Amino acid sequence: MIDETRLSEDVERDLQQIIVAIDPAVTANENSDETGIVVVGKDSIGRYYVLEDISGRYTPDQWGRKAINCFYDWSADRIVAEVNNGGDLVERLLRSIDGNIPYRSVRATRGKLTRAEPISALYEQKRVHHVGYFSELESQMCSYTGETRPSPDRLDALVWGLTELSRSRGEVNWRIS
Repeated sequence: MIDETRLSEDVERDLQQIIVAIDPAVTANENSDETGIVVVGKDSIGRYYVLEDISGRYTPDQWGRKAINCFYDWSADRIVAEVNNGGDLVERLLRSIDGNIPYRSVRATRGKLTRAEPISALYEQKRVHHVGYFSELESQMCSYTGETRPSPDRLDALVWGLTELSRSRGEVNWRIS
């Protein structure tokens, strides 16, 4: 399904909105989860694009700086970060690096599979395009069952980013009627 809509061309100039999404980890030792950092965009006709995945095992300062660098490199509209594991410290960290970034926190209140269902529907409708190859992200996308460990941090960041884009004008664009 991903290969059917994969693009190799630069679509940045055609995008109406770009989001840097973060699923942060609060530690960076060998047993830590990765921090998911994924850049996604949306065009004027409701197609979505996965532009970059720079997820990895980083200290909070490292992932904060990487996310803010992505924000500027992609001329993004905002950073969105899950705050279940870090709360107000996530925003505080980002703002200590750059106090001017547009930021929105999101909190997971439902299970990962429930949150991912609308995004899965976008993929089924062939409305999401990967611009290039993201092997680790795509591996998580294809293998996560809800019981898999470690946490699919790249996938979580992708879901948060695409969910934010679909709500960008106060309307949900992934509703299936």
